[in-house]
Amino acid sequence: MALDPKLRAQAEAWLQEDPDEDTRAELRRLLEAEDEAELADRFQGMLTFGTAGLRGLLGAGPHRMNRVVVLRATAGYCAHLLASVPDAAERGVVVGYDGRRKSRQLADDAAAVIAGMGLRARVFEHVTPTPLVAFALLDQEAAGALVITASHNPPDYNGYKVFWENGAQIVPPHDAAIAAAIAEVGPLSSIPRGDARTVLGPDVAGRYLAGVAALLKHPEAPRDLVIAHTALHGVGAPYVRRALKDAGFEQVHEVASQREPDGTFPTVAFPNPEEEGAMDAVGALAREVGADLVLANDPDADRLAVEVLHEGAYVRLTGNEIGCLLAAYLLEEGDADAERLVVESVVSSPMLLDIAAAHGARGEQTLTGHKWIQNRGIELEQEEGLAFVFGYEEALGYACGTLVRDKDGISAAVVMADLAAFCRAQGMTLIDYREQCWRRYGLYLSDQVSIVLPGAEGAGRIRGMMETARAEPPTTLGGLAVTAVQDFATRTRRAADGTETPLTFPSADVVVFEIDGGHRAMLRPSGTEPKLKMYFDVRVTMAEGESVEAAQRRGGELLAAVVADFRAAFG
Repeated sequence: MALDPKLRAQAEAWLQEDPDEDTRAELRRLLEAEDEAELADRFQGMLTFGTAGLRGLLGAGPHRMNRVVVLRATAGYCAHLLASVPDAAERGVVVGYDGRRKSRQLADDAAAVIAGMGLRARVFEHVTPTPLVAFALLDQEAAGALVITASHNPPDYNGYKVFWENGAQIVPPHDAAIAAAIAEVGPLSSIPRGDARTVLGPDVAGRYLAGVAALLKHPEAPRDLVIAHTALHGVGAPYVRRALKDAGFEQVHEVASQREPDGTFPTVAFPNPEEEGAMDAVGALAREVGADLVLANDPDADRLAVEVLHEGAYVRLTGNEIGCLLAAYLLEEGDADAERLVVESVVSSPMLLDIAAAHGARGEQTLTGHKWIQNRGIELEQEEGLAFVFGYEEALGYACGTLVRDKDGISAAVVMADLAAFCRAQGMTLIDYREQCWRRYGLYLSDQVSIVLPGAEGAGRIRGMMETARAEPPTTLGGLAVTAVQDFATRTRRAADGTETPLTFPSADVVVFEIDGGHRAMLRPSGTEPKLKMYFDVRVTMAEGESVEAAQRRGGELLAAVVADFRAAFG
């Protein structure tokens, strides 16, 4: 069967513009093979530009990450900056990139467009962690920043993440405005390009690392911890090494096979420390050197995973546990006189709100992602004079203070090491500190369930279940009363007695069920996959003298009952 003429014409027009010989050769092979399915996938439309910027498979065509897409995206981004940000041309745009395939070339293309459109291109010459790019935006008082990275995605992916002048990732309406500006970009030949660059030197990293050191709460605590670290073939190793050394930690051992940037990620199937097997190498190193603390960053160093040696075995902390331990430490050991603020994503543990309340701090929840956490923090700083102390999301993303207005796995690693040293000085491990927190603030147990519903039929079922959740919410879950329903789509909270109050969240397709006793269940469709996602949290108040195991059993029984009832209603 002959290739669709319209599809062939689209591919041949792309070949005329594409400056990359690799993707041109790839596209020619597909045309010669008349691979209609593959070509149709690549030319189904442009990669969607959203609040996360762009992310996709590397390859030829508008629905892939490549030089053409980055050149056009940068032209649209710069046009919006010039129209919206005062003195954008002089303030310029910071550009960084990770160690993935094509990252340097894509960063060079972005810098060329920035310069060509009359803005100052402030560039890192070498691979750079995403948190350092976000720091440099504020440090340089730039109008914006972009980083070429696909974070913890598989090796065939790359991405394009953008930041606004306030230091945080973009949120609406900037995403739609940038997407509209990209759509207005003409032929590639019409995009101006220039050679001028302002190179960001080691002084920027020096100021960042000094800021990380300033986050320490107990630098006087003995630094005799043995630490094992992996960068998972990413760009974080030299910065984590230096930051830990500056904090006084000398016994730091790195996984040599994963220390240097390598976009093929040869030793892991999936370079995400949350994934099964990703921490096997650092776990083996920890056992070899007798590490007290195990730290793992994702490839662009904005996430952190933690394991702890406790009573002869290594215990993996969950993302919620890491977030709540860091928050408790920063609030317990910080300035109690300040009007303090902590912020988390709504799918993260409500335990953070209990920790905040115990310390007279403000606890807030936002939609998922640090773009929302940071922009909400900035908003409350400006409107109410609150001091942002900490923000986190359960997917291993943490922000300690305002050094970086994004998640930062490097500073989080150093603060976690500081906390571990502080605990050790008192004869404890982080696991003992976790128990202290559970006894003081409440023991929270969490669970997640994802139901895969592919295709048009699945999408219809997901819509139907969300409609049912709103129209016919359960009145009990796990034998306990549902006391209120939060509907983010209408931005309202409706109590069981019918009383309605407004929500501060941006509108989203999320429904939360509050359950008597401080428990909750949540339902939302995935934004990237054909899945219906369910989240559950139960709170257990530990009795005097009750063991952790007994409290966990009680909580586990309630959690199982809530999950069973919820799945019977919606799953």
